[in-house]
Amino acid sequence: MTHANHEIFIASIHSKNHLTICFDSIEKGTITRTCIPFDYAVSKRYKDGAYRYHFYDLDSPEGSHTLSILPQQIITIDLMPAKFEPADYIRWIPKWNIARNWGVYS
Repeated sequence: MTHANHEIFIASIHSKNHLTICFDSIEKGTITRTCIPFDYAVSKRYKDGAYRYHFYDLDSPEGSHTLSILPQQIITIDLMPAKFEPADYIRWIPKWNIARNWGVYS
């Protein structure tokens, strides 16, 4: 099951645009964040086999970090005009579920 705004998420990967996401954080209630889209895939961190949206949270009060969110937790996904460069955020050899043209970061 994907979120209703799944196509916006995919478009942001291909266009390298930031996103604003609003989601139910379970621990802290409804949260809105500016993020970079990473992938939609099964999480290595959670062992339940569920597909999650993976983002890099740019404006968390606790500092930038990866967010892995179940589709049913997401309220909205909105495309922002700001662009990002994958080289500024990717520090590993990625194995994305969603194909993309990010050069060496694909």
